[in-house]
Amino acid sequence: MKYMLLMMSSPAANKDLPPMEEWAPEEMQAMGQHMMKLHQELTESGELVSSAGLAGREAAKIVTSDGAGAPVVTDGPFPEAKEFLAGYWLIDVENEARAIESDARTSAAPGPGGKATRKPIEVHPVMRS
Repeated sequence: MKYMLLMMSSPAANKDLPPMEEWAPEEMQAMGQHMMKLHQELTESGELVSSAGLAGREAAKIVTSDGAGAPVVTDGPFPEAKEFLAGYWLIDVENEARAIESDARTSAAPGPGGKATRKPIEVHPVMRS
């Protein structure tokens, strides 16, 4: 079954950690190595379908349309938003327990001082068509 793992950036959930732009280069490297190891394991097991990090919220747009006129495009998410989508992994695994296992390991990526980031990650089953 396929699952979309949505990696959220949430200052409220990470209030024990400084913002990433304040991390030391070696702390960023440790987190990146952790994520690459998980990426490699999912690739080698054949479970990884797709993944990507997303540009920051300053590059995001919100599109709305009534289907008749031109779409309305605005900047977003707005600065007052506490969370934004930072990236995703689309995985094809045997069951939800395996998706949650992958999610938990991603959430536990190291941050400053090696402390787990506890990054909130949403797990969404992909509907079959």
